[in-house]
Amino acid sequence: MSEIMPTIYLSIVSFFAWIVSTLAGGGSPFVLIPLVNLLMGAASVPPVITIGMFFGNAHRVFLFWRDIDWKLTAWYAPGAVFGAILGAYTFTRIHIDGLQIVIGIFLLISAVLFELEKSPDTKNVDNSASQHDLNNSDNLNSDNLNSDNLETKLTALAIASEETRDSQETKESGESGANEIPNANQTETQGQLPKPKFKLEAWHIMPAGFLKAYVSGLVGTTGPVLNPFYLRYGLLKEQMIATKAAHMTIIHVFKLITYGLLAALSQEQAIAGLAIGLAAIPANLVGKYILSRMSSQQFRQIVLAFMAVGGLWMLWGQRDLFLN
Repeated sequence: MSEIMPTIYLSIVSFFAWIVSTLAGGGSPFVLIPLVNLLMGAASVPPVITIGMFFGNAHRVFLFWRDIDWKLTAWYAPGAVFGAILGAYTFTRIHIDGLQIVIGIFLLISAVLFELEKSPDTKNVDNSASQHDLNNSDNLNSDNLNSDNLETKLTALAIASEETRDSQETKESGESGANEIPNANQTETQGQLPKPKFKLEAWHIMPAGFLKAYVSGLVGTTGPVLNPFYLRYGLLKEQMIATKAAHMTIIHVFKLITYGLLAALSQEQAIAGLAIGLAAIPANLVGKYILSRMSSQQFRQIVLAFMAVGGLWMLWGQRDLFLN
C-alpha cells in the first residue's frame, strides 16, 4: 500500500495543478516539481515531469485543436526540437541550478513591464475625439457669424458627426476582428485590452523556443517563460493555451526519446509520470469549461500574476545559492 501512495498523491495534486495551469497559461510544474523531488529525489524530476507534461499537453492539443496558431508553431518547432535534444543530453552530463535564478528574474521583470504598459490605441481614440470636438466647436463659432445659414449648417454638422462616429466604430470593430482568431467562447474584442508597445513576429519564436527547450531539458521546467512572447504576439485565452500546448508537446516528445535512448528513465519514473499525465485529462476538461467563461482581460491578469508568482517561486527554490 505504501508503494501506491506516492502515485495517488501525484495524481491528486496533478489534477488541481492542471486546472490552475489552464487558467494561468501554464505553470503546473511549479506545483508538481517540489512533490516529485520530495517523493523520488531531484534526479527524477526532469524525466517524471517530462512524461506528465507530454500526456497533459497532448490532451490539451486534442481539446483546443481549432485554436492552435500553426504559423507560430511552424516557426517554433525547429529550434525547440534541437534545444530539447541538446538539453536532455546535457542533463545526463551536468546539472545547472543557477539558470532558474535568471528565469525567475526575467518572469518578474516581464510581469511588471506588462502591467505598466498602457494602450496606445485608447489614447489615440481619445485624442481624435477631443480634436474632433474642438473642430466642431470652431466651426460652430464661425457659423454664428452668419445667422441666415445657422440652422442649415447645424444640421449638416450633426449629420457629419454621426457619420464620423459610425465610421470610427466600424473601423474599431474591423481592427478587433482582424487581430483575433474567431472563437465562439470569446465575446470580447482585442481593442478592450492594453496593447503592448511593440508586437513580435512569428519568426522571433525560433531562438526563444530553442533556449526554452534547452533549459527545460536541464532543470525540468522553465515555467511560463514564453508567456511574454505569446502576449506580445497577440494570443489570448484558448489561442494561447492551445498553441502553447502544441509547443510543449513537441518539446517533451523529443526529450522523452532522448531520455530513453540514454537510459535516463526508470520504470518507477515512468509510472509516476503517467499518474501526472492521466490526472491532467479530467483537469483539462474542467479548466476548459472555466476558461470559456472568463474574459480576455481576466485571463491576461491571471497570466501576469502567475508569471510573478512563478518568478518568486524559482528564486525561492534557489535561495541556498544566495545564502551560500
